[in-house]
Amino acid sequence: VQLQASGGGLVQAGGSLRLSCAASGSTASLTTIAWYRQPPGKLRELVAAIVSGETATYADSVKGRFTISRDNTKSAWYLQMDSLKPEDTAVYYCNAFELGVLQHYWGQGTQVTVSS
Repeated sequence: VQLQASGGGLVQAGGSLRLSCAASGSTASLTTIAWYRQPPGKLRELVAAIVSGETATYADSVKGRFTISRDNTKSAWYLQMDSLKPEDTAVYYCNAFELGVLQHYWGQGTQVTVSS
């Protein structure tokens, strides 16, 4: 499975961005799809995930502002980010997990910078 993230950029506080992750390969076997981020000087953290195609879960810091969604027809998933804050500045990574082989897949990061 190969993942390609896109959609990052520079935005003012209060603005919106939509990240996209395009997947190729054996995507039908993916159990969980997710977005992670790594702020400057910090560890990578989970932002949002869809588990088993049903349940969406979010980090407390983004609840009510970010929405994760999946388009199975396009083997893609998205992260709609609204009401962005400077503390959302980070490199964002799309991720997928295949339970059958206990394998994580990562896309390349896309930079999101929120100016105050």
